[in-house]
Amino acid sequence: MAPRRKLYLDRCVGELRGVVTADDRPERLLIHRFNFTSAVQPGAAYVARLTRVEKGLGVAFLELPTGEAVMCPRAALPDGISQGACLSVQVTAPARAEKSALVRVMGLDSGSPRTLSEAPSLEQRLQAFAPSVAILEGRDARDMADEAVREVFDIDFPLPGGARLTVEATRALVAVDIDVGSAAGQDARFSATKVNQLGLAETARVCRLKGLGGLVVVDLAGKGHNGPLLLETAKTAFLTDQPGVSFGAISRFGVLEIAVPWRTQPLLEVLATRKGEPSLQTLALDLIRAIENQAGPGRKVEARCSPALAKAAEGHADALIARIGPRFSFAPDAKRADANFEAVAQ
Repeated sequence: MAPRRKLYLDRCVGELRGVVTADDRPERLLIHRFNFTSAVQPGAAYVARLTRVEKGLGVAFLELPTGEAVMCPRAALPDGISQGACLSVQVTAPARAEKSALVRVMGLDSGSPRTLSEAPSLEQRLQAFAPSVAILEGRDARDMADEAVREVFDIDFPLPGGARLTVEATRALVAVDIDVGSAAGQDARFSATKVNQLGLAETARVCRLKGLGGLVVVDLAGKGHNGPLLLETAKTAFLTDQPGVSFGAISRFGVLEIAVPWRTQPLLEVLATRKGEPSLQTLALDLIRAIENQAGPGRKVEARCSPALAKAAEGHADALIARIGPRFSFAPDAKRADANFEAVAQ
């Protein structure tokens, strides 16, 4: 039975946050930060110039009219093409850490580099996940977006009955561990099978939510796995990510490998520092939302925060004034850590 999906759009000061839920749990998070999000997003089309072909790597690099480098498989190039030629391309995946955006080659072009069409808006991308479903806004959308962001930062995810799933993205792959924990019953193999089925479904949801792709390596719980059943479970769990998802056989060590195409930028690259902590920009937008949430009718709000966070949040002050009026102030405190802020209604 297909999950029931809902769409939420939180129109924040400084950014838009879209959430797709499956059976009321966050499944996808879309973020567009004004003045921070690159224009080179999936769906945008350009005429790009071929700059380099790496035969050994099997990839080709092109330059967009924006000056940004993108790449495509070498096999996608037309026969006989030479360096400097122009191609019409469409972005299929945005740039991520030290990786260029990926494009699909649509054909040769006789013109010069230029933009053919802009990427769909966040609202259009959100609606595409459930075309017949109305997009919900307001307080419910804000709460759901906040929940989705919290889960993006999470590593551990509880499974029914005391089992646990751990999902950690490394430079090379996404490492997933399914642990039976206290869910083991009288028939350990049966319990492990059920837990693995739940864990695979949750793995697919978490990868979609976090914007993860590439090689996903799942360490299954227990031993003596029912390979055909679990492989079918994995295929069903990742069905919405098709086309392009491929599955390996379960190894004798109880590991299942899944290759998932990159289609989005990992959300932690948008929200966090390289240490995995919320970035100053993320905290500033959180503070701005906290001020707005506290600014009821006639209320004034004092934002108590670190000097660095106050400075970052002040960049959004004009937009916040346009929404709630000049009813807030910043109270910088050098003793506060950036993440230790509060918005206090006066």
